Amino acid sequence: MDKIKISAVSYTNTLPFLNGIAHSPVKDKIDLRVDHPSACAQRVIDDEVDMGIIPTAALLSLPEYYINTDFCIGTEGPVDSVFIFSQKPANEISSILLDQQSRTSNGLARILLKYHWNRDVEIVADGEADAYVLIGDRTFGKKKTVPYVYDLGLEWKKFTGLPFAFALWVSNKELPKEFLEEFNEALKYGVQHADDVIAGLPVYPDLDYHQYLTQNLDFHLTASKRLAVEKYLTLYKTL
Repeated sequence: MDKIKISAVSYTNTLPFLNGIAHSPVKDKIDLRVDHPSACAQRVIDDEVDMGIIPTAALLSLPEYYINTDFCIGTEGPVDSVFIFSQKPANEISSILLDQQSRTSNGLARILLKYHWNRDVEIVADGEADAYVLIGDRTFGKKKTVPYVYDLGLEWKKFTGLPFAFALWVSNKELPKEFLEEFNEALKYGVQHADDVIAGLPVYPDLDYHQYLTQNLDFHLTASKRLAVEKYLTLYKTL
C-alpha cells in the first residue's frame, strides 16, 4: 500500500500528536510533513496530502471532507496561544491586522468582534491597526507586552458557552478503517503522554508547558466541540 500523506502543524500544540505517531508502527505507513496551519489546510485542499490537522474554517473550502479521529486541537476555555493583542479595549477596536498563518483564528476574532463585542472593524492587510491576531508559539511570552490581551478560546466560551476546536484531523477522501484506527491509537498515546514533549522546549516568561498542554489545550473531539464547529461555521459564513 502506498504511504498515506499527512500534514501536521509545526506548533507546540501538535507535539503530543507527533510524539504519539513517533511511538507507533503507524509512522511507517505515512509520509509526514509539518507546516503552519493555513499551509496544512491548503495541502489538503489541493490534494497534495490525504489528511491533515487543518483549521476548522478550511472545511468551507473543501467540496468533500471527512473528520477523522477522536482528537483535535481544542480548548474548554482559555487556550493561551490564540489572542487578540490590542492597544484599546475590545469595545473600542476599530481596525485589526489578521495573522497570515491562520484561518480559523482570524475568523474567530472577526466573529467575536462583530457578535460578542458589537464592533464593525476595518480589516487591515498590512500596516498599523488598533489590534492584531496572533496564534501559536509566536504568542509565547508576549502577554505582558501590550495593554489589552484577549484569549479567543475564553472569549468564545463567554460568548457561546461552548468549548472550541481550532483544528481537526480531516481527509479529502475516505481512508482505510484499519489505518484510521491505528492512527487514532497513536494520537491517544500522544495525548496521554503530553508531558513527554516538554523537555528541551524554549523557556518563556508566563508560560507553563504542563498547564498549556494538559489544561489549556483539550485534545478530545467531544460532541460539544463538534457543536461548536457547526456554530462557528454558521457564523463564519455571515462575515
